Amino acid sequence: MVRMRTPEDHAAAVAAVLPARGTETVPLGAALGRVLAAPFHAVADSPLFDNSQMDGFALPSPGGTYEVGPTIAAGQDPDALYPEGLGGRAAPIMTGARLPRGTVAVVAVETCEPPEFLEPGTRLRTPPAPEGQFIRRAGVDVTAGQLLIDAPVPLTPLHLGVLAGQGVSEVEVLARAGVLLCTGGAEVGVGGAAGIPDVNTPLLRALCERAGIDVRGVVRTDDDPEALARELEAGVDKHRPTAIITSGGISAGKFEVVRQVLEGGWFGKVAQQPGGPQGISTFRGAPVISLPGNPISTLVSFRLFVAPLLGHAPPPVELPVAADAPGLPGRDQFLRGTHGARAVPLGGAGSHFLGQAADATCLIRIPAGGASAGDNVTVYPL
Repeated sequence: MVRMRTPEDHAAAVAAVLPARGTETVPLGAALGRVLAAPFHAVADSPLFDNSQMDGFALPSPGGTYEVGPTIAAGQDPDALYPEGLGGRAAPIMTGARLPRGTVAVVAVETCEPPEFLEPGTRLRTPPAPEGQFIRRAGVDVTAGQLLIDAPVPLTPLHLGVLAGQGVSEVEVLARAGVLLCTGGAEVGVGGAAGIPDVNTPLLRALCERAGIDVRGVVRTDDDPEALARELEAGVDKHRPTAIITSGGISAGKFEVVRQVLEGGWFGKVAQQPGGPQGISTFRGAPVISLPGNPISTLVSFRLFVAPLLGHAPPPVELPVAADAPGLPGRDQFLRGTHGARAVPLGGAGSHFLGQAADATCLIRIPAGGASAGDNVTVYPL
């Protein structure tokens, strides 16, 4: 008996036919969701300098009565106003402003007597202030050289804020893959008593968008291999895709048109349910990743073999499964479910339960032979 590939075997085989991912530099404002190409290390301390956490007074000692000096606004160099340091004075200072040399503590303006900002030369009484009070020390958040963002990772709004705080205006990211989708079948989208709706085209478009993959074109199949070959040739010549993604037409039926056109590649079974039939080939120099046509099988296969290789996907996590899952002999099952503290299966296990998967947030991997409630299983966030 021929041994079926494991999902890991097949993912490695797909990766082996794909070209190396290039990089490009984009403005920071255009980098949201793009995948960082290399780890980013801090180029400077943050904060850059000791600064005030409060609108108040910078003090040369832990509280008392002081002569008031000139006001230090945020962005102002305190050395211009206090070239010799505080010299026994209390400096009115705004939040975020750089502290003058000799500052021991900061007090909030509303705690002083009088509780207001005074003109230079007047007298001020402050409450006791422990050393370091309301002082943000240079480098307390980040030190130069520290790893701030690992790679590869899709950049979030917080990542962009961190990069901006480091003075970064543009960033190196992985180039986006561009794919040609091939979906359909003679029975798809034609109406009538035996026709079925086209689910996979919008499904794959959305999956690609979420994974950061550009859809450059779509080819529709019927049951004519010569027509499909012509359409694929035209699509490849026009769009020059990184890869072609097909759904359906690769199993053991009479009208497996994709498999007929792409003969010479690998078409076989992966030890999983749903999504057992899979294929890898090339067409006019473009790698072809062939997925099964049932929408749930397409979803599972895309999450395992396309998103993490051509785009990005959240890393899998280990969670306890909420209920007994009998599993299947010799194959891992990928149940649809929700996840939080536990992984909770939703609906039926079959590949035709599309509606029952509507609220799924993850795939729950049940090993061959099953899992008992409370057992840790691998969960793939969607």
